[in-house]
Amino acid sequence: MLREPEGRYFMYGTGSKGAVAFPAFSSTDLVHWTPLGETYQRNPADSWCTDFFWAPEVYHAGNIYYMVYSAQWRNNPSNEKENFRIGVASAANPRGPFRDLRNAPLFDPGYPAIDADVLFDSDGRIYMFYSRCCYKHPVESELADWARKQKLYSEIEESWIYGVEVKPDFSGINGEPVLILRPPVKLGDRSTEWENLSVTTHEVNRRWTEGPAAFKHGDTYYLMYSANHYLGENYALGYATSKHPLGPYRKAANNPVLKKNTDRGGAVSGPAHNCVTWSPDGKEMLCLYAGRTAATGKRRVLFMDRMEIQKDGTLVVHGPTTTPQKLPSS
Repeated sequence: MLREPEGRYFMYGTGSKGAVAFPAFSSTDLVHWTPLGETYQRNPADSWCTDFFWAPEVYHAGNIYYMVYSAQWRNNPSNEKENFRIGVASAANPRGPFRDLRNAPLFDPGYPAIDADVLFDSDGRIYMFYSRCCYKHPVESELADWARKQKLYSEIEESWIYGVEVKPDFSGINGEPVLILRPPVKLGDRSTEWENLSVTTHEVNRRWTEGPAAFKHGDTYYLMYSANHYLGENYALGYATSKHPLGPYRKAANNPVLKKNTDRGGAVSGPAHNCVTWSPDGKEMLCLYAGRTAATGKRRVLFMDRMEIQKDGTLVVHGPTTTPQKLPSS
């Protein structure tokens, strides 16, 4: 979600695998939206990326709009099923067309990477957070031992969130990525056991830490993240805090801050992978996220709920809701 200084919002979504991708919508009140069509253009014959166009985010820096996104990398000599990398495209305005800064990913960490999120710090430095995919990433833990003893799975693959400083012109990175967040190694911590549900409910042999959304509040950095299978009912949202953008981060005791309500008489499942924005008057903090209802089935739709940082630093999301709400304050 991009919020321009004059008050207009731009929302970008996961796109197709053709010559164009990433549909966008604009609004002045976060309620009424105008479709803008696809915003990213490439030449499919020789573009660095081929398909699986996911999770675009757009940022305004100087006179340029930068789009970060995930896609399948054409350079795939070993024919990996998940060969995702992060690309950067630019445009003169938020409607696009966005075109790649170069015909290559931003960087190659040596493993599939998705869900890029950018933080512009108050000192002018820029940081990117992203998720290393579960693909071919088996990790030993007490949960993995438990799964083997239960004869559920022989291994548990995990996705981890990393952070790295980005050059001011988005032409590359400074230094090496740093591990920021991962699923819990030990069992028994009640504040992190929700991150194990994809395994403990016998859904799949994977644990996710993905969909980072970073922001700074006062002198504290907040990193929101999603855990569990994104197509499952237990996909949910948590956060961690730090005094430095690259950590160390401490997961919050009140996690998850957003989860299904179907077990409490509600209709929403899998609410996660969010972004954060503010109301038109800048007074209300808002959490936008994907989720499903009984009516939408497997199709994910967009939700928006109010959120806040309480006086003691605790982050709270007031959702998921499906009942009518007051309009965002203007």
